[in-house]
Amino acid sequence: MSYCPIMVDIKGKRCVVIGGGEVALRRAEMLVEHGAQVEIISPELCPELNRLAASGAVLSTLREYKPGDLYGAFVVVAATDNSKINSQVAEEALKLGILINVVDTPELSSFIVPSCLHRGDVTIAVSTGGKSPALARRLRTELEKSFGDEYASLALLVSQVRSELKQGGVTIPAEVWQQALDLDVLLELLRLGQWDEAKQRLLSILGRHE
Repeated sequence: MSYCPIMVDIKGKRCVVIGGGEVALRRAEMLVEHGAQVEIISPELCPELNRLAASGAVLSTLREYKPGDLYGAFVVVAATDNSKINSQVAEEALKLGILINVVDTPELSSFIVPSCLHRGDVTIAVSTGGKSPALARRLRTELEKSFGDEYASLALLVSQVRSELKQGGVTIPAEVWQQALDLDVLLELLRLGQWDEAKQRLLSILGRHE
C-alpha cells in the first residue's frame, strides 16, 4: 500500500477515539494538541485519560462502542484491545467516508500516524508505511539530535520576511528563495540569538535577485 503524505487541519473538528488505554491516550493527546474536539468512547479510561476528561480537554462516553457513534466525526481512531470491535469501527467509518486509523492494523485503516518531531511550525514526519512503527520512532529520535529550536526560529524569520516583502509588493520566485536560504549560516546566527543579523543576511541575498 502506498500512503500519500498530507497535513490535515483538524482544529475544531469532532474526532472520536474508541478505547481507553495508553494507546488511546497517545492518540487523544495528539488530536487535542492540534485543536480537535475529541470524544473518547470506552467503558473504562486509564488514569491519564480520566484526568484529561476531568479537565475538559476531551469528552468521555463511558460505555462500549455502538453503531452510530461515528456520525459527524471527521477522524476516528480505533484503539481497543478487541480486534472485533476495532473491525466494526473501521467498517462503519469506511461506510461513512470518515478517515479511520486502527492502531497497529494498517490494513483496516485509511490513514496511519507517522512518528513526528516538532520545532515550532516545522514538522518532520517519519513513516515506514505501517511496517515498523518502532523503526519510525527510532529514526525520529536520531533526527531530533540534528534539529534544534533554531529551526523554529528560522521558520518564523522566513515567514516575517515573506510577509514584509509581500506588503511591499515584492514577489520572490520559489527558486530564488531556495538559493537565499543559506541554512548553515542562518541557523548558526539564530543559534547565537542574532535574529537581526540573520534577517539582514536573508534580505540582502533576496535583494540581489529582485
